[in-house]
Amino acid sequence: MIWALVAPVVAWTLVRVLGLDRGVPLVPLMAFTPYVAIAAFLVAGVALALRNWAAAGVAAVATLCLALAVLPRAIGDGTVDPGGRETLSVLSSNVYRGKGDPESLVELVDRYDVDLLAIQELTPRFARGLRAAGITRQLPNSIVEVRKGAAGGGIYSRFPIRAIAPDSETFFRMPRVNLSLPDGRHLRLIDIHPLTPGRTGIDVWEDSLADLPATGEGVPWVLLGDFNATLDHSRLREVLDRGYRDAGSVAGMGLVPTWPNRDHGLPLVITIDHVLADDRLGIVDYGVEDLPGSDHRPIHAELALPKTSG
Repeated sequence: MIWALVAPVVAWTLVRVLGLDRGVPLVPLMAFTPYVAIAAFLVAGVALALRNWAAAGVAAVATLCLALAVLPRAIGDGTVDPGGRETLSVLSSNVYRGKGDPESLVELVDRYDVDLLAIQELTPRFARGLRAAGITRQLPNSIVEVRKGAAGGGIYSRFPIRAIAPDSETFFRMPRVNLSLPDGRHLRLIDIHPLTPGRTGIDVWEDSLADLPATGEGVPWVLLGDFNATLDHSRLREVLDRGYRDAGSVAGMGLVPTWPNRDHGLPLVITIDHVLADDRLGIVDYGVEDLPGSDHRPIHAELALPKTSG
């Protein structure tokens, strides 16, 4: 019966549009909304073929709602030409408990002439591998909290950085830094990596995202890393509402998956790694790369700083 197909599509649409994703299994499932949008379109087609006009109409409305939520990420709303503005090149990579290839990551740093690198799941062994591969040649400044397993994190920078005390402590290290630019201006950045929203970690995941700062009149913020969330999660959209833009979506690449890396035998599925830039910053460029050995794909963004007065 066609309504047996339409009903779950409608239920999913209501959860997504109304931001009702709370708890398990709704939060993990919501990451697959782009695929449900395709399914909704197919269900509407089946209902039309069966000449069930009511079911077709309801499915079509659900398809439209999901399309309006998902498609803007693939269309983008305009990267900017820096036009003489200073730019900052950033790279983020989850290195999968230190199993990623440090030499390949340093090659990406060199290729994009990266100014700041944020690493999640940074282990002592991977940190040693980065040093051996020459990370300090390009990025001599660092603030790292290495841990065995998945809890470590670190920021490597071309420019001077100093640690900012976090508002709260979480199991995963999420370093916060103040970056001093050559022209005397500053940026604040956070290496994002909240606990995965599973049966035992969903409350911590929600609290970690809720603790992220809002933008304002002060020093601009950049949040980059593995958010363990897609833009179909209401908690991440709440972060965006605090004054951020997703660099991938601005560039029309917001649906390019970042997890899991194809090296792990699964097709690329969801986009959970992001660069969220203070809306006072321009998005010049964005890209997704591959890192051998990691289950995540690194992401790169070039950001344009606000014009200086005079």
